[in-house]
Amino acid sequence: MSENGISNYYEYLPQSSQAQQIVILLHGLGSNGQDLISLAPMWAQYLPEAVFVSPDAPFACDMAPPGWEGSYQWYSLQDRDPQVLLRGVRVVAPLVEKFIDEQLARFDLPPEKLALVGFSQGTMTSLYVAPRLKRAIAGVLGYSGSLPWDEALKVEVRHKVPIHLIHGQADDVVPVAAWGHAKEILEREGFPFSGHTTPGLFHNIDGTGIASGGAFLQKVLNS
Repeated sequence: MSENGISNYYEYLPQSSQAQQIVILLHGLGSNGQDLISLAPMWAQYLPEAVFVSPDAPFACDMAPPGWEGSYQWYSLQDRDPQVLLRGVRVVAPLVEKFIDEQLARFDLPPEKLALVGFSQGTMTSLYVAPRLKRAIAGVLGYSGSLPWDEALKVEVRHKVPIHLIHGQADDVVPVAAWGHAKEILEREGFPFSGHTTPGLFHNIDGTGIASGGAFLQKVLNS
């Protein structure tokens, strides 16, 4: 692990121009940055001038079998108590923020030209980090995740960025009720909210979700 906690990442660069937007992709528990970067060519159809950056989470997955390589986590899910999970995401949040700042500096772009995309635990991390950044980013696109929330956390919110959440109705890892819970809180707190649930979809991203997410990214990063 490097001093900023994030030592490895994968990227997909625009073919014929200097990057005009940045999309940072945060993978799910037990995966790695190669997982979501594979979707970048599809989203690049909506954002041909964007660079997509997909880091490995900074910690080895503590639920992976012994000797299993290339399996990372943003924080532990061994204990699912909400307060324990909040403590975990608080630990990783500064590491993600530093990585965001480094990517903005690397491509000489302002924060309003950056969006976060998360899957599962990556969604949870993105939803925690984005509203608390020093400078507002363009928005958050999240798949199959949940919203880390406690009423006391409201005072930490600095920016009510646009959020687009997509969730499978047949998700057997993060139940679809998490989508409704997030929608209720985010709309109540004044976040611009959009998204949908997909009948029959499990813990995954399908073509409809990619298209919906691409349209959202195109809107918030070109506004």
